[in-house]
Amino acid sequence: MQENTPDLDPDDDFDRPSKSQLKRDMTALQKLGEDLLALPESRWEPLALPEILYDALRHAKKITNFEGKRRQMQYIGKLMRKIDPEPVREAVAAFKLGHAQDSLRLHQSERWRERLLASDDALQEFLGQHADVDIQQLRNLVRAARKDAANEPEKRSGRAFRELFQFIKASEVAADE
Repeated sequence: MQENTPDLDPDDDFDRPSKSQLKRDMTALQKLGEDLLALPESRWEPLALPEILYDALRHAKKITNFEGKRRQMQYIGKLMRKIDPEPVREAVAAFKLGHAQDSLRLHQSERWRERLLASDDALQEFLGQHADVDIQQLRNLVRAARKDAANEPEKRSGRAFRELFQFIKASEVAADE
């Protein structure tokens, strides 16, 4: 039997992407729409999104039904095809990076608090890295936090721990600037 297949010439150029590639691109745009939905609305305004996309995003935030949300996200993906996705990608990446840096800064402040409560050597090290802090206030906060930690768990207030953390966090921000 003879097959009905057209003869493909190696010189034939396919100048369009495959159907699978188009589907991957559409799925990527839909995922970008989901990432955009995760951003606060105040981050949408500088992107100069079309009004119809802006409305679709606001509507998607209100939908709680799974199937309805899925359909709305497909619609947002369809609308995303009509805009340049690069500014949106950059905004999402900048938001995620900023969030990660904030989280890292908080963890670093927590480690400093633990070290300051553990030893006096850490106090000297902290003062060496943060020369512009109020030494007396820092020592008072450390002393109060250590005193609070020595109490029984039922009698601890935790206020000194929070104040020491806030002081360290403020010092870290000032040092970064």
